[in-house]
Amino acid sequence: MNQRLDCYWILVDVAKAMPSLLSHIPRGEGYLIDQIKRALASSILNLAEGNGRYSTKERNRFFDFSLGSIKEVMAVIDIILAYRYTSLESVQILLDKLSKSYNMIRKLKK
Repeated sequence: MNQRLDCYWILVDVAKAMPSLLSHIPRGEGYLIDQIKRALASSILNLAEGNGRYSTKERNRFFDFSLGSIKEVMAVIDIILAYRYTSLESVQILLDKLSKSYNMIRKLKK
């Protein structure tokens, strides 16, 4: 069912692109890698779980978790940029996709 959601596939595309971003993070900063991977997985999994719920309250609750996780991914990218491990140009497409999926999920909420 979640495979019909464009926002689901946008987030999966972000996940596919993540190894390229993570390769710029130096050793000793593994906590950033772990955090962004967990948050991204959480955004996808909570979207899927929410979409499988029939109660509006339950759907919205999982969609809210997904939205929060998307914001967390974006915050980790901000930290990676602040530490100058990569450039804004190299992550702009990812940020745009995250923003787009965020807005699409917000519209799913009732």
